[in-house]
Amino acid sequence: MKTLVVDHPLVAHKLTTLRDERTDSPTFRRLTDELVTLLAYEATRDVRVTDVTVSTPVAPAHGVRLARPVPLVVPILRAGLGMLDGMTRLLPTAEVGFLGMIRDEGTLKAQTYATRLPEDLSGRQCYVLDPMLATGGTLAAAIELLFARGAEDVTALCLLAAPEGLAHLEQVFAGSGNPVRVVTASLDERLNEHGYIVPGLGDAGDRLYGVV
Repeated sequence: MKTLVVDHPLVAHKLTTLRDERTDSPTFRRLTDELVTLLAYEATRDVRVTDVTVSTPVAPAHGVRLARPVPLVVPILRAGLGMLDGMTRLLPTAEVGFLGMIRDEGTLKAQTYATRLPEDLSGRQCYVLDPMLATGGTLAAAIELLFARGAEDVTALCLLAAPEGLAHLEQVFAGSGNPVRVVTASLDERLNEHGYIVPGLGDAGDRLYGVV
């Protein structure tokens, strides 16, 4: 498994405002959108392309286009929805699937309550959107589901990650032969006794959409 912490002043600036408890939901949503586009630039560095030649007004030019099958973007509901526009802005030809998962606050284990994904993901590159990589249980379950349907490789985009979550993913996918990558804006200190990232930014879903 590979982990990339995106080190960029604009990323750090936007993340600082996201962390601030005084930031309201409309601003939080806008900054999340902008931040994800910056993360997506790095996350798609290995997206598959094919060589093409086009005609400019002057002469033929060699270039590339995204290969088929096109990538699949999978936000984990509900907080992952706040990352979708920022990702598809950079990757507009990608298809979008949806995965509804919730963490049991008692066991901290992930439970799936909804899926809207192709049954066959053979040869597909998948990008999973999940704002917080905390214990890693939800993200690991989502990635396992994608690989079970034939996904070729999976990249997860997370606003924040905790060392415990990364360690869990390493444990689950070590030696599996399935390529997994995590791209995040920050690797934070730790988890607290409630499984929240410290210093973190609170509950991403509540800060995006309010408490419902």
